[in-house]
Amino acid sequence: MQYHLFSMNDENKTESKKSRGNQKIKNLISLVILLTGLFVGSLFVDLSQLVKGGGVSQKMLDGKDIFQLNDKTWVAYSDPIVDVSIINDDSCKDCNVDEALVWFKKILPTMLANKVDYNSDEGKSLIKTFDIKSLPAFVFAGDVKDTEFYAQAEQLFSEKDGKYVLDTAKLGLPAGKYVETPKIKDTDIKIGSDDAKIKLVEFSDFQCPYCKMFQGTVDDILTEYGDDVQLIFKNLPLDSIHPRARDAALAGECANEQGGFIDYSKQLFGNQEKWTKTKDNKLFISYAGKLKMDTEKFKQCLNDNKYKDIIDGTIAEAENFGISGTPAIFINNKFKGGVVKLDELKGLIDEELGKTQDNATDNSETTTKATE
Repeated sequence: MQYHLFSMNDENKTESKKSRGNQKIKNLISLVILLTGLFVGSLFVDLSQLVKGGGVSQKMLDGKDIFQLNDKTWVAYSDPIVDVSIINDDSCKDCNVDEALVWFKKILPTMLANKVDYNSDEGKSLIKTFDIKSLPAFVFAGDVKDTEFYAQAEQLFSEKDGKYVLDTAKLGLPAGKYVETPKIKDTDIKIGSDDAKIKLVEFSDFQCPYCKMFQGTVDDILTEYGDDVQLIFKNLPLDSIHPRARDAALAGECANEQGGFIDYSKQLFGNQEKWTKTKDNKLFISYAGKLKMDTEKFKQCLNDNKYKDIIDGTIAEAENFGISGTPAIFINNKFKGGVVKLDELKGLIDEELGKTQDNATDNSETTTKATE
């Protein structure tokens, strides 16, 4: 009789090999089940899309920039989805953004527009945060930085708190409504009573032929409306196209210093063709002498560029309000650019006077009721 002897060590090794073999088989089966599930799942989604017309798998989308589904054509874009808040006033007839949105969709098709009423809490907050002067205004989410539009037009955006406001004036979109008007400063040239119900804030350029045309209309308004209207004249020399406009603006400020702006401005506009062809200030000084001003004081003022900072400040102010051309005028909080005809300007002033009269009546009635 033969005996086969097995040590406990040998038995453990055998069992260990069997265990590892079984585990490999189990792992392989699990992997097969997983891969099969993924394949069947992907196939199911594709088949479901074909049979039911719904559901799109990643497999179907891979390598495609465009495909059709449910009678629609779907296009892939590299730009991210970009939210944009459009701050606006629905009651403003000049604030319609439909055409602007069509244009935006062409250059930024992944844009999602959200309209925000300027008078809502959100609207007021955005207006304050971004120092918005006019409507409509466009505030983009931070994702706009990752778009081709931003790459091409970065100079049109200003960033704050991770959002980007679009400079619509630089883009060429006209202001529909101003939520803020230019400040009237002590250093501004003023004609008329400070108590006037109507404030006409005019940005003008003495070398601009259209400003010359418009100034006659403004003079007629001041004559007709008297103390009801005050003109605030802001010198806005367009240096890039009017090389003598800045010197004329300085001359106008120096004339105002001596209390002779009205007559001096008539000299500048009336002789526009003459002094625009000169290269020195002799004619400017001669106009001051013609109007019996202190010519030495005037000459010193002009040579010292005494009002340079005032004019530079007006240029910055105009830029801040998106004003790049002259004439430009605010009738209280209403804005008109270009040459405004006399009848139209009178209509706007009469409308504003009507508002002030209505407000005065309402206040009177409220006071009367309170005393009763």
